[in-house]
Amino acid sequence: MQIQKTILIAGALLLFSCSQNNTEPQSVSTKSFVISDTMMKTIRVAEATNEYVKEELKFFGKISADKNQYIDIYPLVGGNVLSVSAELGDFVKKGQVLATIRSTEIAGFQKDLSTAKTDVAIAENNLRVAQELYAGKLNTEKDVQEANSQLKKAQDELNRTKSVNEVYNIKKGNIYYVTSPISGYVVQKDINKGMELRSDRSDNIFDIANTNQVWVIVNIAESDISKISLGMKAEISTLANPDQVFSGQIDKIFKVINPETNSMQARIVLDNPTGALIPESKATINVYRNMDQQAVAIPKEAVIFEDNRYFVVVYRSQKEVAVKEVKPIAQTGKLAYVSEGLEAGDQVITSGQLLIFRALHQ
Repeated sequence: MQIQKTILIAGALLLFSCSQNNTEPQSVSTKSFVISDTMMKTIRVAEATNEYVKEELKFFGKISADKNQYIDIYPLVGGNVLSVSAELGDFVKKGQVLATIRSTEIAGFQKDLSTAKTDVAIAENNLRVAQELYAGKLNTEKDVQEANSQLKKAQDELNRTKSVNEVYNIKKGNIYYVTSPISGYVVQKDINKGMELRSDRSDNIFDIANTNQVWVIVNIAESDISKISLGMKAEISTLANPDQVFSGQIDKIFKVINPETNSMQARIVLDNPTGALIPESKATINVYRNMDQQAVAIPKEAVIFEDNRYFVVVYRSQKEVAVKEVKPIAQTGKLAYVSEGLEAGDQVITSGQLLIFRALHQ
């Protein structure tokens, strides 16, 4: 009898010792908790998934207008600025008049056009007369050919002057109309009513940018260049809209290092139908790259930090929830990656879990 009692005690000690040596994260809940119907309406649940761990790289940059949809407008003639109908920041449509200029050059172009039309009319009449004289045997075929050649020269000159007038958008009078070649925003303006513009002016008077698409220019330090590649996913936020996150991917890397900043640039193209992304505004860019390691991924907000340990609340049913300790190994802007404590397919509570945690873990 004494021997049996000794064996039972030894066995109990062995079981206690084994339980003490088990350091794996496990359920730490010792109480039960039932989620009320009212609380069920407020909690959110997410499924743990097995994914490659992503490294988050943070960069700074700016929003830039799409350089393929960015137009510098230069005055083609000199003269006096009569009116300016577009201001910095205005949205203008293609063909809209931005400014009007009274120019003596325009008057000269119109005179050339009028002269060319008169010359064509004279040449046509000369050809008609030459053909009639030739029919009456009063001149030669060479005379007809010469008249026809003069008409061709006059018509070529008329076509040239018409093209010049079309290029300069000449209508009537001596007024030159500055129009927008595309629809977009006025992002630069250097013209005012009453200005005298020189005909040899080399500076542009307007810049128009179509911002339906914009570029995000990313500044990459030399030490991070090897970590960046085409196609990497990115999330962008701006000082102008800090709460709005835009998603894109790196589509171009400019293989040139700026010696002043010791950095290289990359580009992300974003659609901008609402105009929320404003050119020249500062941007924060988070770029993600896949590592070789896989782990269980859960939303970052599901993790609870307490006493230098990490926990999640696992949801199985309204009447069955449990607190589990986890071991995070990395995190990005939205996800936390854990190496122990959860399996793919587990459901974790991401909103309202703190109240349940307190009830189960106190």
